[in-house]
Amino acid sequence: MTTENKSLNDEILTDTYGRTISNVRIALTNACNLRCIYCHHEGEEINGCTVDNSRAQMTKEEIAELIGIFTELGVTTLKLTGGEPTLRPDLLDIIRSIPPGVESSMTTNGTLLAKMAKDLKAAGLSRVNVSLDTLHRDRYQKITGRDLLPEVLAGIDTAVEVGLTPVKLNMVILKGINDDEIEDFLSYVRDRKGLILQIIELMDVNGWADHIDHIDEVIRGDAEIVGDLEKSIAEKSTQIITRRMHHRRKYCLDGAEVEVVRPMHNLEFCANCNRLRVTSDGKLKPCLLRSDNEVDVRGLHGDELKAAIAKAVQHRSPYFTQKS
Repeated sequence: MTTENKSLNDEILTDTYGRTISNVRIALTNACNLRCIYCHHEGEEINGCTVDNSRAQMTKEEIAELIGIFTELGVTTLKLTGGEPTLRPDLLDIIRSIPPGVESSMTTNGTLLAKMAKDLKAAGLSRVNVSLDTLHRDRYQKITGRDLLPEVLAGIDTAVEVGLTPVKLNMVILKGINDDEIEDFLSYVRDRKGLILQIIELMDVNGWADHIDHIDEVIRGDAEIVGDLEKSIAEKSTQIITRRMHHRRKYCLDGAEVEVVRPMHNLEFCANCNRLRVTSDGKLKPCLLRSDNEVDVRGLHGDELKAAIAKAVQHRSPYFTQKS
């Protein structure tokens, strides 16, 4: 890539707040085989769980072209999400379309991972994030609606075995449900090489919790729990690494690696966001928490697609600011 082209690409991918996109998150489907009580559906307005939306979702050819344009512009990290991406029968073809040298990861609920991990690695996937909020089978069924914890744990073991590492375990803190399991998770990660624990603050997106009494108090309580947890973990850590992504901290303590994700009312998180999302039906989504500034890319190719990406990038602004 020439210096002139690199400068132009940087301009396309840099928003008006000086934040340059390096990470793109592509939802391959909004269908899922679980019904997690807190799911934000990647900011898509329709709850797609258990729904076959194959006619609405982007084709593998459309996704491959998007990937090609993004990487040509300089995006270095791609994450495949859902819904549950392993439900797509053409998932391996999509992974194979990712150019060499691009870090490719996938967020999955892990229920089908044991069967697919070896093929995912062979297709070129770098690593996986696995959603895992509890190590108790009864709690898992309460949170997800399905009794599939043994399958998920087997999937994690297989992912580590085939080298889809580091495997990041996404644990959303749910007050009164799993907030007593932190030490259990730390032990789980510490005893298994190749695992990182991500402790994630609960988010109220798309009104998933409108039916829950005193939901504002629940969200606020979870935020306080995660905040206190991060302080405690930081005090015990032997090393703290600040990642470029959202300025997240990674803490190293007693052989365990822990990241804390606190997106709600977090000025630093928004100010350092370098991510752009793509919905399963082909819309560029500048911010997870907004649905009023999306850019539709269905039917666009080549320079038109680049122009749509540039437009979406210019729509980006920090959701939480000093005026929020």
